[in-house]
Amino acid sequence: MKVTLVITTYERPDALHAVLASVAAQSRQPHEMIVADDGSGPATAAVVRDWAGRLATPLRHCWQERRGFRLTRLRNLAILAASGDYLIFIDGDMLLHREFIEDHVLLARAGCYTQGVRILANNALTAQLIAHPEQTVQPWHAGLGVLRRLYLLHNRRLALLLRTLGNRFIAIKGCNQAFWRGDLQRVNGFEEMMEGWGPEDKELCARLQHAGLQRQSLLAGGIAIHLQHPPAARTRHVQNLNLLARTLTSKRTRSERGLDQHASSL
Repeated sequence: MKVTLVITTYERPDALHAVLASVAAQSRQPHEMIVADDGSGPATAAVVRDWAGRLATPLRHCWQERRGFRLTRLRNLAILAASGDYLIFIDGDMLLHREFIEDHVLLARAGCYTQGVRILANNALTAQLIAHPEQTVQPWHAGLGVLRRLYLLHNRRLALLLRTLGNRFIAIKGCNQAFWRGDLQRVNGFEEMMEGWGPEDKELCARLQHAGLQRQSLLAGGIAIHLQHPPAARTRHVQNLNLLARTLTSKRTRSERGLDQHASSL
């Protein structure tokens, strides 16, 4: 199985540097990495160049012009640029446990997509982790909240046991997900009619499930610390929720504006 790690980012080079440091320390490296960039400037490009020169794993920079928040289009471009048959998506502010990739690979199953979890860091812990991304976050660290500290438990046998049970209480979040590339192609990728923040992740997963795929959740593994950042603007949230509702009602499987509109140009 060839694994592509897709890291989405926009104008946060310090966090991206820390994330790439956590990728470099992985017990199992992906076969390739793609930094999918929603229009950042030279500082982000410099981070990618620096790490591309240091990593044994190929690192590509997939950039699009900034025209507002266009995460769906950006992820579609990354899907088309990827050569892996299994794609793991994370945000560019997610610090990875050293066995993150290995955990996702262990759980990969045909006919399924995987939803991972995140542990939120507060501002103080975020600053510490950006300065020292090599440190291991433990459950007793300050700045982690209360209940989500449990997500720091790492046990592969437990992860296998919980892979369906976790669906009952783990929300769909695009910051830590994995899909077979063929399944994404089957549903025409992300819906680019959704611009602005959310819920593009839920809309994609609804179409995958309409197409017959099963969801599984990765608990006790696939651990990632989500660095603090200001909330994104919700200017198109209502329109996007209406699109999600239409997908759920119609039971459609393919996006209206998705991968197929780009394939001929690549």
